[in-house]
Amino acid sequence: MKEENIILDRTFAFAVRIVRLQRYLIEHGCERVIVRQLLKSGTSIGANVREAVRGQSRVDFVAKMNIALKEASESEYWLELLHATEYLTDQEYDSIYSDCKTITKMLMKIVKTTKDTI
Repeated sequence: MKEENIILDRTFAFAVRIVRLQRYLIEHGCERVIVRQLLKSGTSIGANVREAVRGQSRVDFVAKMNIALKEASESEYWLELLHATEYLTDQEYDSIYSDCKTITKMLMKIVKTTKDTI
């Protein structure tokens, strides 16, 4: 039976959304450089969270979670840019940006809480 981990589940689901969004944006003629940057940062969040969960120490855990947090912040930027340049409608942007913001807040809390216990 798979152990439930909310941050792992959320970041994986977000990565799936990013991959699907990447396909959509390319089909609609979006700048490939921007799409590639969003794909990298958006999928990297979950990869770093997974590495953190399997980290060798609390310090390693915090380091990987901090990287995930940076990637989430970068993803927010690319989503904001796509919205500002009208590649994403208000509805599309609100939905995925909300997910990204939630992940960012979760990661900030995880990092802060863990740092306080080191």
